[in-house]
Amino acid sequence: VAALMSPAWIQRHIQLPEGTSRILLPGYVAGDLGALAEQLQRPVVRGPHDLRRLPEFFGRQAADLLDRGKYSIEILAEINHAPRLDPAQLLQQARQLVADGADVIDVGCEPGEAWMAVGDCVKSLRDEGFRVSIDSLNPVEIGLAVKAGAELVLSVNSSNRHAAVDWGCEVVAIPDNLAILDSLDETVDMLSKNNVPVRADPILEPVGFGFSVSLWRFMDFRRRHPGVPMLMGVANLTEMTDADSAAINLMLLGICQELGVQSVLTTQVINWARTSVRECDLARRFVYCAVLNKIPLKRIASDLVVLRDDKLRPFGNEQLDEMARQIRDHNVRIFAERGELHVLRAGRHLANSDPFTLFEELRQQDGKTLDASHAFYLGYEMALARTALTLDKEYRQDEHLDWGYLTEKPSPQDEHRLRR
Repeated sequence: VAALMSPAWIQRHIQLPEGTSRILLPGYVAGDLGALAEQLQRPVVRGPHDLRRLPEFFGRQAADLLDRGKYSIEILAEINHAPRLDPAQLLQQARQLVADGADVIDVGCEPGEAWMAVGDCVKSLRDEGFRVSIDSLNPVEIGLAVKAGAELVLSVNSSNRHAAVDWGCEVVAIPDNLAILDSLDETVDMLSKNNVPVRADPILEPVGFGFSVSLWRFMDFRRRHPGVPMLMGVANLTEMTDADSAAINLMLLGICQELGVQSVLTTQVINWARTSVRECDLARRFVYCAVLNKIPLKRIASDLVVLRDDKLRPFGNEQLDEMARQIRDHNVRIFAERGELHVLRAGRHLANSDPFTLFEELRQQDGKTLDASHAFYLGYEMALARTALTLDKEYRQDEHLDWGYLTEKPSPQDEHRLRR
């Protein structure tokens, strides 16, 4: 009942006890709390939806250290095969990448031939206000892109570093041969002597092609060149690994934060990595907090906990039985825990791991009052509950499952509670 209060109602009725320093409202209280906080001249916050989360809410020291506005890693998001896209497609992709958190749009060219329209592409992106880098080794392509406003060149090695002196922009140096880091050192030294701003990329390799050795290359280069800016192409791992990309991106950005790698290059071509930019944008904030405060990446934020939930809070059969005894109405309450679905209503507690079996029990007991809309509602909720059991997630009736940063925030129009 308390959750039905509105901030406006609270403003009219609240009387603060002496010594109050903070106001905590039920988690389900909806609306803007700004006016209430201004009236009371004290912080006003919402608590958790579930009372069982209160101990964590009051003890969240790590989460309190997180300032989501602070980070130090720059994100370059590549548009692959840019020459194959028409201008409208290219701009649409760029807008979405920037909305997801990209700082720079990386225009990916294709090897083998010079794209003579690259200047028009870069200009259209710059006209939209986007920062642009050019991903090519071809000096002709690079020259056209830089002239049109590209601020960074990926990449430079011994094959084209002589031309970099005339481009007048920052470049990313890569080794000629991954087995010999001397070539990267030579390119960095040559560019630095000619006053060309440079970032070094020792090249991250996929598992099976020298992943662990490539991490050593990053550490070794940083040890020998503590003042040279660096870049890591994290997509070399996320795009080449059959696994959800969120945790991979988090770990790689953690490595970057600890080593002082100031920028990452990512892309999102393969379906399992299609939200990599958003993941990197979140991850850079979390790893900044962890490294700055010397704390583990635990309990800082759960945005990247997607497949499973951070913690399960079962009621247990004894408490569910007690709830069933106290219920006086015939509205169905659904719970999902410890491998079973539970249905509670006045004096009844049904449980089964199979939603079809459970629904049949319910139909036999209440078939006369179970109309089509009610059956649809129960089917929808039981499907959510079954999914929660399968993935070890918490299920809360009439609410979406928690998919971390992928959770869609429902509007009032999306509410699926049964209307009577």
